[in-house]
Amino acid sequence: MSLITVAKTNIEKLPLVRRGKVRDIYEIDDKLLVVSTDRLSAFDVVLPDPIPKKGLVLNQLSIFWMGQTRHIVPNHLISGNVDEYPPELLSYSDQLKGRSMLVKKADVFPVECIARGYIIGSGWSEYQSTGSICGIRLPSRLKQGQKLPEPIFTPSTKAETGHHDQNISFQKAVDLLGSEAAAWLRDKTLEIYRFGANLAEKKGIIIADTKFEFGIIDGAFTLVDEILTPDSSRFWPMNQYEAGVSPPSLDKQYVRDYLESLNWDKKPPAPKLPRDVVINTSEKYLAIYKILTGSDLG
Repeated sequence: MSLITVAKTNIEKLPLVRRGKVRDIYEIDDKLLVVSTDRLSAFDVVLPDPIPKKGLVLNQLSIFWMGQTRHIVPNHLISGNVDEYPPELLSYSDQLKGRSMLVKKADVFPVECIARGYIIGSGWSEYQSTGSICGIRLPSRLKQGQKLPEPIFTPSTKAETGHHDQNISFQKAVDLLGSEAAAWLRDKTLEIYRFGANLAEKKGIIIADTKFEFGIIDGAFTLVDEILTPDSSRFWPMNQYEAGVSPPSLDKQYVRDYLESLNWDKKPPAPKLPRDVVINTSEKYLAIYKILTGSDLG
């Protein structure tokens, strides 16, 4: 596999709004240009080794799901086609093609909206300690990775770079956002999750959990950022799923598991990834894209 990557973009003609853990965001008139790089973060730390074609997968899969879920919730996407961008961006096509989208600006809500259909990750850790997740009491004696009776909404605060998101109760979300906005975010988060999980199951994939972001555009609550990607979701092959264990995944959990095997304190700087881990991660991202969309990114 070619290890050619785009770890950082440089669109000199546009103001850089923010360089996030994965995305570079530029301002263009009253819109934003969002570029998904091949950077990978784990435990809120950006790793030194970019993952080939990762940004292509994140961007193209988000565009796919935004098209699939438009009947549920509006989204911020204007176009992902470089040929439809303003003419001054054509000279940057090598950085933008396939991995960028032109979007409407939004006032983003200060919470991550998480839907959990299975008990895993931080939810499993919290359940082991308290028997609940984000204040939601769950049945006793659940196993790691077990399917929940119903999907649950477990919001979290959005941490700044280098800090961990904090799970919060629905009541805390109400305190932050107001009851109407919090209820809308909860209901739409679960509706999108159920829709995506149902589509994925037909293709042999379990979506264990996922997170969304929403904002307000022209007075309307709107989906922004990414949707149902291997950075924001846990994807498990149904034919390898077994309650009681952490199943093999087609997402960045593979990298987290590798890093957990090291003597690393989860603080910068992150350790370098071996070539085989980089390649395997890229292949997992490409595989889930092909399974879900039916298309091949190469």
